[in-house]
Amino acid sequence: MTERTAFTAVTSRLAKLVRDDIDTDQIIPARYLKATSRAGFGANLFADWRESEADFPLDRADARGAALLLAGRNFGCGSSREHAPWALLGAGFRAIVARSFGDIFRQNSLKNGLLPVAVDEATHAALVACADEVTIDLDARELRFAGGRVGFEVDAFSRDCLLRGVDELGALLARLPEIEAFERRHA
Repeated sequence: MTERTAFTAVTSRLAKLVRDDIDTDQIIPARYLKATSRAGFGANLFADWRESEADFPLDRADARGAALLLAGRNFGCGSSREHAPWALLGAGFRAIVARSFGDIFRQNSLKNGLLPVAVDEATHAALVACADEVTIDLDARELRFAGGRVGFEVDAFSRDCLLRGVDELGALLARLPEIEAFERRHA
């Protein structure tokens, strides 16, 4: 079971990495996957791009300290490495806003406390242009920004786990008294 901060609402500037098809090997290169704990992955987030691009968007002053990342289409495609959400969380991100997500990345993110928020093309364009803070309100399932607000989808179980700050095991253990009572009745 993993301790995590409950996610109700997060207000932050957007760090903007508006590129399509960012795969998990770009998020956290394979050479950094030797660790046996989740700690330390944030330092190597997008390591190859940071090394090769002098003006990498996440290294700019306006991106520092941002808890929300804005990306393009198909964010987190590629292999099923769980280390990708670990690296994003380790770098301080609480949610990723994108046009779409790789299915496995989306599930790994939700299971690890990182909220993926898919938005339509018009909302995405407005967020690319937005210089103000953005709020992601998980309780209301709403993204709010200067000039707009849109709803977003998240499955009920993942939403409940994020709101309570628990992982799947924590959600199960919270129901242990009910499970034990059921077992006693059906022994």
